[in-house]
Amino acid sequence: MMQRYEEMTDTELIHLLRDGESRVMDYLLEKYKYLVRKKANALFLLGGDTDDLIQEGMIGLFKAVRDYDEEAGSFFHFAELCISRQIYTAIESAARKKHGPLNSYISLSMGDSDTGDIPFHGGLTANDQNPEQMMIDRENMKDFLEQVYDHLSRMERKVLDSYLEGMNYRQIAEEMGVQEKSVDNALQRIRIKVQRLFPYDN
Repeated sequence: MMQRYEEMTDTELIHLLRDGESRVMDYLLEKYKYLVRKKANALFLLGGDTDDLIQEGMIGLFKAVRDYDEEAGSFFHFAELCISRQIYTAIESAARKKHGPLNSYISLSMGDSDTGDIPFHGGLTANDQNPEQMMIDRENMKDFLEQVYDHLSRMERKVLDSYLEGMNYRQIAEEMGVQEKSVDNALQRIRIKVQRLFPYDN
């Protein structure tokens, strides 16, 4: 069954799901879980709780499968938008309750800029901004990352690059030939450095 799904397009799979084959939902959720993790990982360093953000992202992915319409374009980009909106909505809600780095709505995931799905202050996306504002915010993101990288060791930079690509601790440890605890320690150090560079009131 799995091999059969792998040979089908996302659109074909969703048609199959709507025809009553419920196992397709589990397959699509697993297939795109990496995308959810990538976005959640990017916001972890600014003070978000990764597990909570992943949970919200999975809700967004579920909604994408449920609501997808072929007129919206490719399922991948529709899913990416739904995941982002769900996560940013959760962040906005949390920010109202507690001031923190997430109030800035800065995403560390540079890959998002390719899709025009960049968070801005106030919960807007790039699609709500004019081209000049989009360029300004992209430059701010680049400046932000440059400031962070200037304060990281070579190992911390490698760990951060891999983490922002959506890799988990085990995958990073295997790739770098180190213990998972070393990866965890590196990420904690990075997070502390980020929060020292961009302090906030609790």
